[in-house]
Amino acid sequence: MRRLLPVSGVWTLLVLAPWIGEYLLGNIPLELLPALPFLLPMYGGGALLIREVTRRTGRGWPTVLLLGGAYGLIEAGLVDQSMFNADFEQTLFLARHTYVEALGLDVSNTLSFVFGHAVYSIATAVAFAEYLAPPALRREPWLGPVGLAVTVVLYLLGCLIIYSDQVDEYGFVASAGQRAWTVVGALALVVLAFVPLRVLGVRREQAGWLPSPIALGGGCFAALGVTFARPESWAGVALGGVLPVVVVGWLLVRWSTHPGWTVGHEHAVAVAALLTYAWGGFVLTGLVRPDDVLAWVGNALFAVLAAGLAVVSRRRVVSVPPN
Repeated sequence: MRRLLPVSGVWTLLVLAPWIGEYLLGNIPLELLPALPFLLPMYGGGALLIREVTRRTGRGWPTVLLLGGAYGLIEAGLVDQSMFNADFEQTLFLARHTYVEALGLDVSNTLSFVFGHAVYSIATAVAFAEYLAPPALRREPWLGPVGLAVTVVLYLLGCLIIYSDQVDEYGFVASAGQRAWTVVGALALVVLAFVPLRVLGVRREQAGWLPSPIALGGGCFAALGVTFARPESWAGVALGGVLPVVVVGWLLVRWSTHPGWTVGHEHAVAVAALLTYAWGGFVLTGLVRPDDVLAWVGNALFAVLAAGLAVVSRRRVVSVPPN
């Protein structure tokens, strides 16, 4: 039974990553639910690989998020190339208020891609997969050497599938320079993911005020709402994107070292992220496919499932401090 339990967590994560990242967001409507298996290798494989590396090295959520950012850069810059393809899904580059000609990308969209994948597709999916796992296995590796190797192959295969599909659809390939700096950015995030927190001035067992889980969840829900609904302008990038990410991220890192921090605080943050994409899905449908009745039905169904996931996982959460 102990060998079977981690397998259930693996499959939960494989499914949650593409479901949260694309379907709950409303980026892919209900009618395309049969396409989920084709997204599972890249999204699920990437999330599982990040989780396994993080847990095997004894790291925590900052590592998950930074590796998730690297995942987002690789997907948007090298795989589907949405950062550079001006025709990608048509609606993404209509405004172009923050377009940088020298880089061939829109900064606001790039921030959305990288932040969205790091927080929602990766970290939120990993969090809920672990909450549904038995407490003794939540911070333990779920894969052996063979399973880890299979996950790497699965992820690379998923990237190849999505890359080939996008090239066939758009006939677009990013320039060598664009691909090069994408790789450099991803590698920088990977290195930063393993920098000890003490180097950044964060000490263990920091005292001071710590918000309750409910207050923390509410604050994160509001901050994530600001980042999601920010205007596509330079002010939106600075005040609605970079500023709340830096401030809230720094506070969460500091608070997570407080002696009173529990998995209840962590769960509240994860629920805030999950519910942000739940309401964000309705917004995206209203912008992209307002006359698609089935898409609205899918938004409602997926939002109910998200609420149910939040409730069920809360009942399984125990008061132990997270890593």
